[in-house]
Amino acid sequence: MMDTVRIGLIQAQHDVNGEEPVEKHKAAAIRKHMGLVREAKKQGAQIVSLQEIFYGPYFCAEQTAKWYEAAEEIPNGPTTKLFQELAKELGIVIVLPIYEREGIATYYNTAAMIDADGAYLGKYRKHHIPHVGAGSRGCGFWEKYYFKPGNLGYPVFDTAFAKVGVYICYDRHFPEGARMLGLNGAEIVFNPSATVSGTSEYLWKLEQPAHAVANGYYIGAINRVGYEAPWHMGEFYGQSYLADPRGSIVSIGSRDRSEVVIGDMSKALIREVRESWQFYRDRRPETYRELTEL
Repeated sequence: MMDTVRIGLIQAQHDVNGEEPVEKHKAAAIRKHMGLVREAKKQGAQIVSLQEIFYGPYFCAEQTAKWYEAAEEIPNGPTTKLFQELAKELGIVIVLPIYEREGIATYYNTAAMIDADGAYLGKYRKHHIPHVGAGSRGCGFWEKYYFKPGNLGYPVFDTAFAKVGVYICYDRHFPEGARMLGLNGAEIVFNPSATVSGTSEYLWKLEQPAHAVANGYYIGAINRVGYEAPWHMGEFYGQSYLADPRGSIVSIGSRDRSEVVIGDMSKALIREVRESWQFYRDRRPETYRELTEL
């Protein structure tokens, strides 16, 4: 079994103005990210994660029905199929966060998991959906307008290189799901995000390394970069990083540049940390029942 796995985290600025048609956004972003995935492969990445709803702007800054057009079925939509072909060509695992439509008009914030042979392994749907303002311009994280809460639990995918879990953006503020991913066997959890400077920025490098420590796995935290027109709701501050199960940041990206952040995860370190701390042995689930009753 492979002990060291190279991880690629892709953070990117979306350059198309939000007033443009949806298909223009998708075409430009897909082209850009396919290039970045290829760059990750050149740097030796074996598992690559893209950012939240990678193929467009963070459109939840407004509440406008046109963005429903961006949603696709998973796995039968064109973007999933395109990246299945890319994963097979490059021999890498891809975490693909896109806007999902199920049936006629049910929508989720989802990440598809694609294995290194191009096989579709399943999907994770974001559980915790924020709906809050972000400033005087009327912008906000208006996600309840666009997404239903996830209903597929906390799956862990047994990929060619590691057992992978996904937690999306706002999910990271909730430790319960992070623990479920560990209990389900995750060796690494990816958190594709779209978060701006302000209230929660100080938590960016605090919460997720804490999840890594508490659960004995790696965390790949991904954030987009730059400002997005016409909303200018705030600066997406990048700083995507890989944290190890000791809470140390292995590698971190810049604040303001589209790039691939590369870091290595060690399964030997996961075993060492878990054998040292034994949090899974010593936990007391029978005493936690009130958590689901309050």
